[in-house]
Amino acid sequence: MKQLPKIALGTWSWGVGAFGGDAVFGNHLTEAQMKAVFDAAMENGLNLWDTAYAYGLGDSEKELGKFIRQQPKGSVIVSTKFTPNLADENQSDPFMSMLEGSLERLGVEEIDLYWIHNSLDVERWSPYLIPALKSGKVKAVGVSNHSLEQVKRVNEILGAEGFKIEAVQNHFSLLYRNAIDDGLLDYCQANGITFFAYMVLEQGALSGRYNVENPLPEGSMRATTYNKVLPQLAKLTNAMAEMGEAQGVSAAQIALAWAIHKGTLPIVGATKVHHVTDAAKATQIALSPEQVATLEQLAKETGVDTRGGWEGEA
Repeated sequence: MKQLPKIALGTWSWGVGAFGGDAVFGNHLTEAQMKAVFDAAMENGLNLWDTAYAYGLGDSEKELGKFIRQQPKGSVIVSTKFTPNLADENQSDPFMSMLEGSLERLGVEEIDLYWIHNSLDVERWSPYLIPALKSGKVKAVGVSNHSLEQVKRVNEILGAEGFKIEAVQNHFSLLYRNAIDDGLLDYCQANGITFFAYMVLEQGALSGRYNVENPLPEGSMRATTYNKVLPQLAKLTNAMAEMGEAQGVSAAQIALAWAIHKGTLPIVGATKVHHVTDAAKATQIALSPEQVATLEQLAKETGVDTRGGWEGEA
């Protein structure tokens, strides 16, 4: 796999429609706004972009593809996903059908990192990764929202043909450290698997921007999830803001620095230029062991569990 930057940029908020940025986040981005974000990222050396067919049923990929086409071939590291529950069962090869659609929308001949988006029927879908790798259309593969046992099983299936999982992408934040508790992060680090951490900022709830007086945008799914727990998060986000102030950075950058400190590669949802420049600065922040311990203790004291409904018991 290519050399990866310390942070990936996520485009779940890009595009509209089912599971798109408007429905999930309450965002309505113009093409000019997305281009400004993309250009800022490339200027800051953040060339790893994460998307999925599921984000707006291909709309996120289509928007990202407009900008990838304007770059020198191979200069953008492309990460996208096969979502089992959205597979077209009328196709003779539903896996390759979704992959081909992603290649077309993104305007590339190969995907640097192709994921199975969730753990629906691991035994059925995992073997499809092998012909995708053999075809050359996929350079490396990963799994998202899989448990430790499921990750091990996929590695067994791939190992029979001489391949392996290169990356895992799971929910991971100060409020959701399941990957530490169940040993998945340790397994990844022991086996050369890059752990991509998504929702490190819990869709903005840990950004320091929102509080009881200034809740998340009403009418969005994230407002429904997080606004009710903002009072419990105040002590944690205030401490993050104080730590950040001492280093001239924000609470959000402290959250990202924590995730990097734990050995993960955070995915930052990028909808504004400052999200990109802030992310680039976060890669330079050093947290002391005492600061890390304080953050984790305060996070524990919130009593907030942000396990997503899609995560089951994994």
